[in-house]
Amino acid sequence: MTSEFYRNIIIATDGSENTQKALSYGIEIAKLSGATVHALYVVDTSSFSSIPMDAGWESMYEILKKEGEKAVSEVKKQGEAAGVDVREVIEEGHPSSAIIEFAENNNVDLVVLGTLGKTGLDRFLLGSVAEKVVRGSKVPVMVVRSGESS
Repeated sequence: MTSEFYRNIIIATDGSENTQKALSYGIEIAKLSGATVHALYVVDTSSFSSIPMDAGWESMYEILKKEGEKAVSEVKKQGEAAGVDVREVIEEGHPSSAIIEFAENNNVDLVVLGTLGKTGLDRFLLGSVAEKVVRGSKVPVMVVRSGESS
């Protein structure tokens, strides 16, 4: 079965356990609709904007990039096992902005991402990529709670 409704789906991942449930949902929707999945990891360079570029910054960047490669590779592995076409994408920048921009520039029909579902002070202090994507995206967003208690 294929659908004209979902042709391109982003599964935004940070490689953590919290994204596993969202990954499963995204792959299942892609499988049912015949969509292509864009496994998207954003190397958060916004945290380093005030730090001078030096060997320490570069080594941290490389660690984050390798983490991203591992995360999108896991999405690809699970997608292929389900018969879904998965493209691995690594972007740089602020995660919520990069996800929104990628969605708008690549004819994406749905963004799927996970959240811890934090509330109150935890959310205020940490911020929420999922919340920022929901508020800023012109593309429909599916937020999947990890199932862990917050």
